[in-house]
Amino acid sequence: MRDWQRELDLEPHGEGGYFRRVYTSPHDLSTPHGPRPSASSIYYLLDERQPSGLLHRNRSDILHFLIDGGPLEYVTVTPDGTLHRTTLGPDDERFLLVPGGDWKASHLLDGARHGLVAEVVTPGFDYTDHEFATRAVLDEYPHLTEELREFVRG
Repeated sequence: MRDWQRELDLEPHGEGGYFRRVYTSPHDLSTPHGPRPSASSIYYLLDERQPSGLLHRNRSDILHFLIDGGPLEYVTVTPDGTLHRTTLGPDDERFLLVPGGDWKASHLLDGARHGLVAEVVTPGFDYTDHEFATRAVLDEYPHLTEELREFVRG
C-alpha cells in the first residue's frame, strides 16, 4: 500500500484524517461574507490511524472525488434534517457533491485501510465559512442523534 500521507506531504486535519491544500484560484469572487477565491482544492486522506472525520459544514459547495482506496461513507444532513449516506469506492460512486450548508462527515467502511479523496470547493475555502458540529446541533436533529453522535466531539 502506498503511503499517501508521506508521498503527498499531508498534515493532520482538524476534522480528522490528513490533508494538504493543493490549489487556490488567484481570481476572487464577491460573496455576502467577503471576497473568496473562485475555487480551492485539497487532498484528504482517511486511514487506519484516522478512520473518520467529524461532522462539519461549509458555506461553499464541495465536490469530492475518490482517487484511491475506499470504500468510504459520507453521511450528510440537509438543513431540513434529511440524512443521506453515500458510499465512495471502487465498486460504488466515485464522485459526490455536498451543497454548501449541508452537514457532512466521512468514515472508512468494510475494513478499508485508506481512502484518498480530492475535494474542490467553490467558492474557495475560507476558515470563517467552516463550522464543526456541537452537541447543540444534535439537539436540532433529535431524530438523528444516534446516527450522528460518533461524528461529534464530546
